[in-house]
Amino acid sequence: MAVKIRLQRHGKKNFAFFHIVVADSRAPRDGKFIEQLGSYNPNTNPATIILDGEKALAWLKVGAQPTLTARRILSYEGVMLRKHLAEGVAKGALTQAEADAKFAAWKAQRDEKIAAKKTGIKNDEIAKAKAAKAAEAQVNEARAKAIAAKKAEAEEAARKAAEEAAAAAAPAEEAAEAETPAETPAE
Repeated sequence: MAVKIRLQRHGKKNFAFFHIVVADSRAPRDGKFIEQLGSYNPNTNPATIILDGEKALAWLKVGAQPTLTARRILSYEGVMLRKHLAEGVAKGALTQAEADAKFAAWKAQRDEKIAAKKTGIKNDEIAKAKAAKAAEAQVNEARAKAIAAKKAEAEEAARKAAEEAAAAAAPAEEAAEAETPAETPAE
């Protein structure tokens, strides 16, 4: 029986997540499996991987063959490196302490990369939010200037209309005063 470490698709359309399973290679993709090793969610940034590394390493040691995607996930999590170091220890090329030190150094470096990516993503989101806020402030300022200009224009038009009405009313008052006869004092 050929045993594979592969992904089993779950989730809805265009929003899939995967279980990492050990299954017979003849079984359907989403069908029967021997053991579940973890899960992989590519929808998050960075992708979320939950993996039982000890079980995966045990299956690799007894001959389970990972698919290409599963191999990349196992490499990302360090399972393939641990298998390689374990083979080196078995051949006598290095000691278990050296292998553990190499794996610890690799894991620290990987964790730094992941932390740098997360902070980079967070900083990008903050920068985008600041840029959006600045753009919104510019738009609001432009709108406020336009409203102030319209108000000033309306006030100017109202002032001119009042002056014109006052100018038109002044000759009418003078004409009304001229039409009324001057009263003569009584004798």
